[in-house]
Amino acid sequence: MTDTLAIIPAAIDTYRQPVVYMHEDCHICRSEGFAAQTRIRIDLGSRWLIATLNVVMRGGWLNVHAAALSASAWEALGASEGDRARFSHPEPPASTSAIRAKAYDGRLNEADFAGIVRDTLENRLSDLELAAFFAACAGERMDTRETVSLTRAMQAAGATLVWGGRAILDKHCVGGLPGNRTTPIVVAIVAAAGHLIPKTSSRAITSPAGTADTMEVMAPVALDTAALRRVVEAEGGCIVWGGGIHLSPADDHFIRIEHVLDFDSTGQLVASILSKKAAVGATRVLIDIPVGPTAKVRSAHAARVLGSMLISVAEAIGLHVELHRSDGSAPVGRGIGPVLEAMDVLAVLRRNADAPADLRTRAIDLAGKLLDMASGSGLRSGRDLAQSLLDSGAAEAKFMAICAAQGGFREPAPAFQSTEITAPTAGKVAAFNNRLIARVAKLAGAPRQKSAGVRLLVRSGDRVEAGEPLYEIHAETPGELKYARSYAESQPDIVTLSESG
Repeated sequence: MTDTLAIIPAAIDTYRQPVVYMHEDCHICRSEGFAAQTRIRIDLGSRWLIATLNVVMRGGWLNVHAAALSASAWEALGASEGDRARFSHPEPPASTSAIRAKAYDGRLNEADFAGIVRDTLENRLSDLELAAFFAACAGERMDTRETVSLTRAMQAAGATLVWGGRAILDKHCVGGLPGNRTTPIVVAIVAAAGHLIPKTSSRAITSPAGTADTMEVMAPVALDTAALRRVVEAEGGCIVWGGGIHLSPADDHFIRIEHVLDFDSTGQLVASILSKKAAVGATRVLIDIPVGPTAKVRSAHAARVLGSMLISVAEAIGLHVELHRSDGSAPVGRGIGPVLEAMDVLAVLRRNADAPADLRTRAIDLAGKLLDMASGSGLRSGRDLAQSLLDSGAAEAKFMAICAAQGGFREPAPAFQSTEITAPTAGKVAAFNNRLIARVAKLAGAPRQKSAGVRLLVRSGDRVEAGEPLYEIHAETPGELKYARSYAESQPDIVTLSESG
């Protein structure tokens, strides 16, 4: 079979980007004119995908008569050892003309966005082409009509859950605030009140922990749609990883590129949030927008722009959305990193005397607003109910029941290795840099190492003396602990002390 090659697993993680590895002397490379970074269609029986070519040079690890597939490509093709596949040039992606139009400040319609989403999911667009699309949409270059079109296209590309006409509650935080792990507490309170709240959450990409990472140290989160539905029908709520249930699937591809570029489009952020809320079947959604100088949303103006577009797009797609603007000036709770954040969540649910008060207050505020939205009465009594459900232990019991339904509860355990960062001088804690604190936690290994991260020992306004601890760094390996500490010591602005303190 001279027109095929044996395929083998490369055992290389390229995240969601399918990659194929071929020898530079491969006869198919020569006959087809394939070169490094060529986009290649791979056919295996009735299954196919488009992957990016990486060329292995002479003397390398790959046989000339085989092609190796990255982990994501191998899984997507459903390949097995001994399979042989065909390799060819794919049809050029039709959506590149829409991307070029947007780059020249054109306005795209729903069909244009549907084409971009479709070509993204089929891996027809290279990372460079996707990056060009995001650059063309960066800042506020997408108007409301375009954002509505993108939201609809993203939702339509995946499944949408249907709950039989019942009111479905949901909440979302736009992010940028380390430790702000209110979701498990809010879900437990709202479900304990008898409402339905099927919460899908993401894993971290550039942060020290996503909600799914934190929940995963306490219970399984990689549920499929049928399992999600069983949990919600039984307990009223869930906290699961959204990547396993094919809801707005293009979003994961978009996020992968956006975070590398490190800039946001307001329109794409709105489409990302609302397409997932619509796909999960939510009817009433509360969106938390933390605002602070080192948060994701840094000014009142930016919050107004984002909030206005969220409301307008939600109305256009039939979602009832309310906004909650919160303080984004400092991390929430004490823990930053999956295990440390999970310990904070459990401390609040268990009503421990030393539970972080700010996390408890934020969770009660958000749950109360959701309960008010659910009642539809116009009365503002939800916060009292939320607090009573937390104080009575009903929320804790519901959380444990949700964990059991998702596969069983696990008690999180902190890392064995830690080190303290101390105050260089006496003073009063005046400010935290959210981005630098998150960076320390990531250098310590979070979220890849679940127990790694940062544990804050002071809050804004606290008085400290020289040499007193400001925060702890937790890590699972000595090397990561040393690396994170070295970085922390080089960044005096992580915690700002006022001289007049």
